[in-house]
Amino acid sequence: MPAAIDFYTDFSSPYGYFASTMIDALAARHGRDCRWHPMLLSPAFQASGNTRLIDQPLKGAYSRHDWDRVARRHGIPYRFPEPFPVGTVAAARAFWWLDANMPTQAKPFGHAIFAAYFAQGRDISDKAVVLAVAEAMGLDAAVLAQGIETPEIKAKLRAETEGAIAAGVFGAPFTVVDGEQFWGFDRLGMVEEWLERGGW
Repeated sequence: MPAAIDFYTDFSSPYGYFASTMIDALAARHGRDCRWHPMLLSPAFQASGNTRLIDQPLKGAYSRHDWDRVARRHGIPYRFPEPFPVGTVAAARAFWWLDANMPTQAKPFGHAIFAAYFAQGRDISDKAVVLAVAEAMGLDAAVLAQGIETPEIKAKLRAETEGAIAAGVFGAPFTVVDGEQFWGFDRLGMVEEWLERGGW
């Protein structure tokens, strides 16, 4: 079976959210699995010398307009969240705990946490919100609350973030197909063509 597609994102990335609604179906069309890698973007920005789009002169206003436009074009539920951006440590740790203990629930949780923030305007930096999202899925919030505080899960998120940076990831979404890197939601069409043609 062909190698899985690797999908790197941060749960506070609008473009990552948009890509998350499409990446698994894209992979499936080409007989691929898709591995999600939630990470923390702040260390990646520090490593690359970059700053958040929303904080950049001119680019910040453009990006906010573009997020609205992209959502309308693709029919993705979206509203600009307040506050923005937010820390996603609890959400990312929850994903990795589920990935290790209830792997079939990890991606559904990822979709739910993205929607909670970008479609429902809930503050996913709040651990209570993260646990409420999980509980609404039928998961045991008390068990998850304990799980995300374990040394193993804390280390897992650090390792994923450090590993992503070491692999060249500097933004989100970041998609890797057979070693080929594609940065940005607007590269999903190129990812599809790469899979169709076998590269170029």
